[in-house]
Amino acid sequence: MNFSDRNLGRREVAGFAAVGVIAFLAIWYAAVWSGVTPRKFLPTPLEVLSELYRLSVEPFVGYTLLEHLVSSFKRFFYGFSLAVTIATPLGLLMAISKPVRVVVSPIFESIRFVAPIAWVPFAALWFGTGIGGPLLVIFMGAFPPMLINSFRGALYVDRKYLEAAQMLGAGPVRQMTEVLLPAAAPSIVAGLRISAGLGWQSLVGAELIVASSGVGYMMVKGQAGIQTATVMSGMIAIGLVGLIIDFSLRQLERRMGRYKETY
Repeated sequence: MNFSDRNLGRREVAGFAAVGVIAFLAIWYAAVWSGVTPRKFLPTPLEVLSELYRLSVEPFVGYTLLEHLVSSFKRFFYGFSLAVTIATPLGLLMAISKPVRVVVSPIFESIRFVAPIAWVPFAALWFGTGIGGPLLVIFMGAFPPMLINSFRGALYVDRKYLEAAQMLGAGPVRQMTEVLLPAAAPSIVAGLRISAGLGWQSLVGAELIVASSGVGYMMVKGQAGIQTATVMSGMIAIGLVGLIIDFSLRQLERRMGRYKETY
């Protein structure tokens, strides 16, 4: 049996993960001690952890790290919720209505290839540093994958369920809520995970330019003062929050996968 064919146990997975972390830290320390880059541009891991703690208890540009994270998460939540609220029913409606699909598809196809960060200048012109700018950028990052997954999940639902609902007198709204939504739920949840990841990444990009608080804003101010440890602390915080969001949605996706097997 090849090594790649083995089913690794939890201990083995944890062991390999620990090896990877140790190797990464060793390379990091070696780069610092070798003088490849100036110390102020590449602090040691301990210096970054120390700065991470300091930011957690002392305000930086007006707020502690936790307060910056709360500000960022609020923007993410609003933009992501708006994208899900619009994209999910629209995707289901496109699956059962060809006229709606014909109307929406050209517009959607023309904007979905525009990177979310490309909306930042437009958002800055329209909203300045208010919440509207980041919300728009997050929405444009989260909306396309949510719409695609909702549409495809509903499109491949067995037509006999819809035909049965129509024979029983169910209108489009009941077809969407009582037939398509439950059947397409696993695909929709998968779309949530993708959308959340893109929305969180888009938020940070927006905060680098069109925000007056948040982790991205904190990193910009740290970069302006050549405070590399502050910038790296922000990167760690962003990664940890993103990991928590993804883990939570992954658990929901697994539950929906089990639901699909019994549907």
